[in-house]
Amino acid sequence: MGEVIKIAEKKQFIKWFLEKYELQNREAEWLLQYLCSNDQILEHVHFIDNFRNLPKTILMSTKCVQMTPFKFYKNKRVTSDVEKAFLDIHNNPTEDVYIGLFFKDRSISPEYAAVLETNPMDDSKESADALISLQAELFLDYVVRQWKLSKKYEQIDEALDKRDKRRFLELTNELREELELS
Repeated sequence: MGEVIKIAEKKQFIKWFLEKYELQNREAEWLLQYLCSNDQILEHVHFIDNFRNLPKTILMSTKCVQMTPFKFYKNKRVTSDVEKAFLDIHNNPTEDVYIGLFFKDRSISPEYAAVLETNPMDDSKESADALISLQAELFLDYVVRQWKLSKKYEQIDEALDKRDKRRFLELTNELREELELS
């Protein structure tokens, strides 16, 4: 983990990952493909497990885990907008980007371990607290998302019970859009 990972190794890993897993957010998949196609940017991409005190971090999750689909952190600002992350990376190609991937069996994946690096800003006790805090935030994002979806389903059921076709179509379109974003 302490060694420099070659660009070719990162490319190989990203290709393997995209073939094997499906990200919850389709735009995040496109972002990984973009990173893979640009050697200058890929040189500054680092796959990490510890996100503490890093200036620019991206977290992505696959469909096989229950985590938030996509988060981009830069200088204590957070967004779920993949396009903002893309524009920042595109406009600042020499800035380091730290990527955390959440997927089934990541802890035992030799492919992931081969590209995993240590956090250069790590300070053990505080990093453990930050990781717990981040995991709690990601879990809360997931819970809120599930709650919103359940409320939407309840509204759809209510529209069906009332035989309100217009409201039913409106709500199902909203639900479809929300599910496509995740």
